[in-house]
Amino acid sequence: MHDRPYRSALYIPGSKERALDKARGLPVDVILFDLEDAVAPDAKARARATLTDALAAGGYGARLRIVRINGLDTAWGAADAAALRDMACDAVLLPKVNTPADVDALAALIPDLPIWAMMETPEGILNAAAIARHPRIAGFVLGTNDLAKDLNSRGRAALATALQMCLLAAKAAGIVALDGVYNAFKDEDGLRAECAEGRDMGFDGKTLIHPAQVAIANAAFGPTEDEVALARRQIEAFEAAEADGQGVAVVDGRIVESLHIVTARATLAKAEAIAALETA
Repeated sequence: MHDRPYRSALYIPGSKERALDKARGLPVDVILFDLEDAVAPDAKARARATLTDALAAGGYGARLRIVRINGLDTAWGAADAAALRDMACDAVLLPKVNTPADVDALAALIPDLPIWAMMETPEGILNAAAIARHPRIAGFVLGTNDLAKDLNSRGRAALATALQMCLLAAKAAGIVALDGVYNAFKDEDGLRAECAEGRDMGFDGKTLIHPAQVAIANAAFGPTEDEVALARRQIEAFEAAEADGQGVAVVDGRIVESLHIVTARATLAKAEAIAALETA
């Protein structure tokens, strides 16, 4: 169980002052301030300065502030990394991570920020376990659009193996894993279905491209009232069974063992963390 929610992670272009300002009032758990894909080549330097000023001004509350830089193999990556020294952010997101050596290169430039890895290349997926275990890595973000392009694949089902490999690597290393974006931002039913699938697979949240997607992601990746109520009843029943010298309890006709209590307590902790974030 992570110490904060990651239900919704919204990409915000670092070059757009209006979007940066609007993000201060959005009910998102994570803001992915983007200096890479969302910024045109001739606007990269200006975006760096605009984002630095916006973060210095503050107002983002308890939202996790992650800056996605350009790759270090581009003309802008090194300057992005240098600019992070003056940015009031919580972590840096490195695109197209292929091996732990890519993380090493960024870590040498930024010694004091957690690093998140964009998992969006075939080589990166094959090296997911090693990347996840890098001591500086705090999370994975699935780049499903780039991955589908490299695989020349169509449809979500074609990415199932890659998604699961990243999830296994993230869970084994104890880091966060965020699902890729859903491109049709006006298709609420499609987004709801993909969020439900990602949640059932085990992702911690969903990356988003439009504020209109936030409420659906928050609902999908947060515990429902029924789940919270069930968790409380399971804990109460199990503690009563333990007091009677029993190792299991029964709730709603189902066996409840110690492993279920771990999940129940994690559910309550997540609900409490969400409530704390939303009132911060």
